[in-house]
Amino acid sequence: MRAIWKGAIAFGLVNVPVKVYSATEDHDISLHQVHNADGGRIRYQRRCEVCSQVIDYSDIEKAYEEDGRTVILAKDELKAIPAENSHEIEVVQFVPSEQLEPMMFEKSYYLEPDSKSPKAYVLLRRALEDTDRVAIVQFALREKTRLGALRIKDDVLVLQSLLWPDEVREANFPSLEADVRISAQERDMSAALVESMAADFDPASFTDDYQVQLRQLIEAKLEQGESLDTEETFGVEAGEGGKGEVIDLMEALKRSLDRKRGGSDAAGGSSGKDSGDEAGSDDEGAAKPARERSTAAKSTAAAAEESTGTAGKSSAAKSTGTKAGTAKTGTAKSSGTKTAATKSAAAKSGTAKSAVAKAADKPAAKTTAAKATGTRARKPA
Repeated sequence: MRAIWKGAIAFGLVNVPVKVYSATEDHDISLHQVHNADGGRIRYQRRCEVCSQVIDYSDIEKAYEEDGRTVILAKDELKAIPAENSHEIEVVQFVPSEQLEPMMFEKSYYLEPDSKSPKAYVLLRRALEDTDRVAIVQFALREKTRLGALRIKDDVLVLQSLLWPDEVREANFPSLEADVRISAQERDMSAALVESMAADFDPASFTDDYQVQLRQLIEAKLEQGESLDTEETFGVEAGEGGKGEVIDLMEALKRSLDRKRGGSDAAGGSSGKDSGDEAGSDDEGAAKPARERSTAAKSTAAAAEESTGTAGKSSAAKSTGTKAGTAKTGTAKSSGTKTAATKSAAAKSGTAKSAVAKAADKPAAKTTAAKATGTRARKPA
């Protein structure tokens, strides 16, 4: 890195010489403008409106216009402003970090000790650590007096330039003054959605998708030339994105929760349950292989009875007698018992109604369940 400025932090009567380095850099792909007909580079010229000549940068000065009068300010005159000549970062206050409005943060700079002994630098850093505060400073950089915050990052002092208060616009939106009613259910579901997406922030886990896809487009263009098909390159139609159906707020929350829950269940190797499913749902028996058809109904019934701790025999065979993809109800019929629980389970399952009804009417329920397993258990849950 190359230092862009040298100065000193004035910490009371303590002077801390420092070098200033830009802490951030731009990695965006650089593009320039061309004429679309022949690819010729488009360049801008500094042309004077009075004499129509192209002017060298060294002959350009700055000016201010007011009420029809123009005041030309030469470079030497601008450099004569006292604040511009100051190379001092003056500490004016020490404040709690939570009092700083993030919207005021502008650009960040690293400060390196610029003396043979970094003792004063380390002393200021320790003072900030011990008091758990941020130093508010004033300094001049690039023809502008600036406000800044001095804080610590990885044992290095960081100077963050701040916007002046009058540079932050006031948010005044009449639409927010409307009386909006939020139901308790909406608040509960939104809180549940937030909780399902809660995580520790890791910047390294995010990527600049636009720059990645721009690089992909450039490489495809270099390889294919004008025959480039953007739909084939990106897998979507050009300009597509951001389109979606307009749905109710509650429905959007519900779908979002279902999607998050389904994703986490899939990652854990279990079948995702919708938020509206019954508490006793279990699709464990739906994926049994067809080669153990009669044994599958028995083992599934036993597993269901053991997991619920009740007379859950009525919830095992239904799972084997229905499709794997429709086994969310998780109730199954016992192998030979005709009870009220069996009828209730059969009524609740819209997809397995016929199979369960046949098993309830015939005494040989084991045979019916086995047939259903053999014909429908081809797809695992």
